[in-house]
Amino acid sequence: MKSLFRLFLLSLVWLLAPLAAMAEPVLPGFLAKIAAADLVAGADGYGPLQADPAVVPVLKGGETIGWAFVTSDFVSTTGYSGKPIHTLVAVDQDARVIGVKLVKHSEPIVLIGIPEAKMVALVEGYIGLDLVAEAQSGGTGHEVDIISGATVTVMVIDDSIVRAGLKVARALGLGGLAPDTAAAGPQFELNPEAVAAPDWMTLEGDGTLRRLSIDVGQVNSAFAALGDPRAEARALTEAPETTFIEMQAALVSHPAIAGAILGQAEAANLAGWLAPGDHAVAIFGRGIYSFKGSGYVRGGIFDRIVLIQDDVSVRFRDRMHKRLVAPQAEGAPLFTEADLFKIPADSGFDPTKPFRIQLLVQREVGPIEKVFTTFDLGYQLPQIYLRALTPAPVPAEVAEAVTQDEAAAHQALWKRIWLDKQPAIAITAAMLAVLTLVFFFQSLATRNARAFFWFRMGFLTVTLVFLGWYANAQLSVVNLMALFGALVSGFSWQAFLLDPLTFILWFSVAAALLFWGRGAYCGWLCPFGALQEITNRIARALHIPQWTLPWGLHERLWPVKYMIFLALFGISLMSIEQAEHYAEVEPFKTAIVLKFVRAWPFVAYAVALLVAGLFVERFYCRYLCPLGAALAIPARLRMFDWLKRYRECGNPCQSCANQCPVQAIHPTGEINPNECVNCLHCQVLYQSKSICPVVIKKMKRREAVGSAAPRDLTGHPNSPKSQPAE
Repeated sequence: MKSLFRLFLLSLVWLLAPLAAMAEPVLPGFLAKIAAADLVAGADGYGPLQADPAVVPVLKGGETIGWAFVTSDFVSTTGYSGKPIHTLVAVDQDARVIGVKLVKHSEPIVLIGIPEAKMVALVEGYIGLDLVAEAQSGGTGHEVDIISGATVTVMVIDDSIVRAGLKVARALGLGGLAPDTAAAGPQFELNPEAVAAPDWMTLEGDGTLRRLSIDVGQVNSAFAALGDPRAEARALTEAPETTFIEMQAALVSHPAIAGAILGQAEAANLAGWLAPGDHAVAIFGRGIYSFKGSGYVRGGIFDRIVLIQDDVSVRFRDRMHKRLVAPQAEGAPLFTEADLFKIPADSGFDPTKPFRIQLLVQREVGPIEKVFTTFDLGYQLPQIYLRALTPAPVPAEVAEAVTQDEAAAHQALWKRIWLDKQPAIAITAAMLAVLTLVFFFQSLATRNARAFFWFRMGFLTVTLVFLGWYANAQLSVVNLMALFGALVSGFSWQAFLLDPLTFILWFSVAAALLFWGRGAYCGWLCPFGALQEITNRIARALHIPQWTLPWGLHERLWPVKYMIFLALFGISLMSIEQAEHYAEVEPFKTAIVLKFVRAWPFVAYAVALLVAGLFVERFYCRYLCPLGAALAIPARLRMFDWLKRYRECGNPCQSCANQCPVQAIHPTGEINPNECVNCLHCQVLYQSKSICPVVIKKMKRREAVGSAAPRDLTGHPNSPKSQPAE
């Protein structure tokens, strides 16, 4: 098994070789699309591109008035979609932002659900931002204008503008900001010999634990100070002294603190969870407000808390989080929330320096509108856990390793994500293994019709719930258009690499096309296809009539999905972004990724398709799905024909053709591989002793032979040997 696993990893490395292209900055590609005057008012051109850092002068009358860069060239800008959010930013000599353009993104909510004018207004609001002040405040010297329904996306944009801007300003020395000298090493390091107190009260007293306590009165006063009468009108009605939230935190990556607060067993688990250089903070909370909320369940980001240290900010994602049962220190109070959050080694966090955890508090002021305010929990690791460190000269080879290039950084990122997603990867691999066995041993798998039916329903349920609604591993025709873009224009592969399940599914689809055609995915691994079939089965159980379209009409509706795919492909040749808009013909984003939490026209469209599928099984798959059409084209190259047929199929027998769930069998008996979803129902009928005429005829012949009267050696049926004894 280890050899197979290594072979699989080597295959992935070979397939992911295009990562090397990601080391190239994306800035040049956007400069050709955005004129200097559109980025900075009054500018008339760009100067020559610089390699390190990846910036370009913004010119006015031949003089440099600022520097332009793309945030994704400097910091991770992965958003809700799993793809980078590219923002073009310009800063002047005083380290002030003088121009911002959101130039490329794939955020589903922003693409369709949020008006473009809101996003334009949001990014334009960063013009005038003082990066010197941001460096002094740790990146929180400004108000974040949260757009309701797009919290994660807005926070990623805000974080990337500030952090990338600070990196550029430091590299160029703008506004008097000095280059980052963190490589020289901190003045202190963690002292592994330090001992922590065993009880909660002492840990609070010596600063090992830090507390933020806010009551309802303080929260109401904070929102009143915003000057928004709607927020003041919706003040909390609890008594002012009621605890809104009490939040306590400790840096538990120090082994002594972890052992004292978490207990030795949990401290050992934490040590195994953290990679070299990682740190962790434990946060405990109680009160009427949650520091976690529930947005992370859908978006993957904890949008209510952020760790800030100087100009470093760490936003925690679901893969950086672990739940705790309760603190184990003596005298620890009862908390309603207890959680661990990992601080990655590549975040630039220094455990010996002060930091703060910023809490975002929101209040609804309308049906879909919210206002926000923040509170800070400051933390400084007590001196007893530190010891002085004498900096040693940094060898040249070590310095090169510290300043790894962009390709190495991306490689480290996708490796870390794959490690974090090991359980989900294991479940997906198990599903693929089971499905492969079913296809290879289909005669055995389909021998018992009832057992196979419930196996299929169970498999489709796992596909819908796990691959679809939980993991969002819904393949899309957009992925194929992006892949084509990668082959012809160097389009980033990051979206595939940062989503292990999507990549594994595409890997398996590519292999399955050679063996079984498109049906291996469409019939078994597509979450929306599973949703259609499950809802249709429920409709049948409720005796909703099923419509069978006349063969002539059915055959003429087949090409519609191919026309849709070719239209999308043609649009993608001109603009991937425009094609992504028109790809909304796929209801996958609405029904699977966003779980129907979307603007009503999209929900109505997805529901209409499902309603049609109640009467015509897999209506969308049959006639409209561009992804199915795209997969059917290379599926013509498949090397095997696994589905068994009798000579009598189609002439005279029409049982399989009449019972095929998607009408993929011609009246003449041939199976159309372009339309077949490999549900194997025809293979169930192939062995049926009650439906298939060929099998019934064979059974009758055997019964006739077995029931023939015995004969004597001469062959006379009335010989004495054949008569009963008197």
